[in-house]
Amino acid sequence: MFARSFLRTPALHTLKAQPVFRLARFQSTYKLNPASIVSTHSGAAPKLYFTTEHEWIALHEDGAAFIGITNYAADALGDATFIDLPADRVEESIPRGEVISSIESVKSASDVYSPVLGSIKAVNEALDEAPELINKDPMGEGWIVKVQVEEPANVEGLMEAEEYEKFVESAEHWVILYDFTSFNSFFIH
Repeated sequence: MFARSFLRTPALHTLKAQPVFRLARFQSTYKLNPASIVSTHSGAAPKLYFTTEHEWIALHEDGAAFIGITNYAADALGDATFIDLPADRVEESIPRGEVISSIESVKSASDVYSPVLGSIKAVNEALDEAPELINKDPMGEGWIVKVQVEEPANVEGLMEAEEYEKFVESAEHWVILYDFTSFNSFFIH
């Protein structure tokens, strides 16, 4: 998610202050909201997996899965202003690794990738009216798409919660905030 994001900055000729660099670490938990449809869809707890691009997938026994971004990603993006949902692709098959959505925020824009092969069954239309749901509850009401996974056992390369937490805690996932004091801060990964 962050490796392919781009940053919005003011025009270089308008910068007057010297930049200030600081390190920040985003604090997050990696659990689904137990009251959301993501957790309650099938009546049984879904299996939760994560990608190195900071997406999550909640896979239910019936092959239905919800995909969204992690708390870590939502924190790093900042306040979401627009979510490009793939409403025109419902019932379409999507390969693993394909862009399924993009998120614009006050800091940056970033693509969201499908962690599995499947077909899109629904999009979270609530994000059209309230993109801030992606920040308030990214692992629950802020889900992005619901898919039917074609090969539910094919989660190779995806991480479980404990492994993802270690991944995020690794030194390579410090985020640099670049602050022009009078301009919006943004991150570089």
